[in-house]
Amino acid sequence: MSTPTAPIGILGGTFDPVHFGHLRLAQEIGQALKLDEVRFIPSGTPPHRGSPQASAADRLAMVSLAIGDNPLFSVDDREIRRAGTDYTVDTLTELRRELGASRPICLLLGADAFLDLATWSRWHELFVLAHVVIAHRPGFAVDTWQARMPQPLAKEYSARLMQQPLAVHLAAAGGVAVAPIAALDISATLIRDGVGRGASPRYLLPDSVLDYIHSKGLYVQDINETR
Repeated sequence: MSTPTAPIGILGGTFDPVHFGHLRLAQEIGQALKLDEVRFIPSGTPPHRGSPQASAADRLAMVSLAIGDNPLFSVDDREIRRAGTDYTVDTLTELRRELGASRPICLLLGADAFLDLATWSRWHELFVLAHVVIAHRPGFAVDTWQARMPQPLAKEYSARLMQQPLAVHLAAAGGVAVAPIAALDISATLIRDGVGRGASPRYLLPDSVLDYIHSKGLYVQDINETR
């Protein structure tokens, strides 16, 4: 049997909790770019934000529940198992070693995350290890976020932009692709705040994840601590 060569997509995040915005982004980009797989990688100790409210074990469990019936998706717990702060460059270095030099890897990012890329640890190395795929939502014009890029990032973007996103199949790493996705204005903060107020987040995330949140009493401490 031949070794698969189709690109693998990587979607990292705290997933506190995972919701339909994450899932739809992965589904649409996975289909549009003909990815072999999209791996969800929950972070353990993220460097750019405060500690997640749910434990690593709970966030991993919620992702597993959310993606369980989708053959395109998988979950990878390496960042949760890793001691210390999680840096994307370290995760991609491990994946490149495991997948080999020729397998295309696509790092999936929202536009806001991409705009902050130049603040990430060893960010220039990311392009050596993977392609960067930017999820573009309608109503957030490409020209708008291009104008907000810091100059070092704008230089890389201009030099690496692929006019055809499917070109990620032609090399293992080094490109930037922009992929349109549906506009779903959902955030984990919105869900956590809603649960804390006693409001139902149903239809913002899978029922299996909502049932897990209720069974574990996640996020309700927010409202109790303010009484």
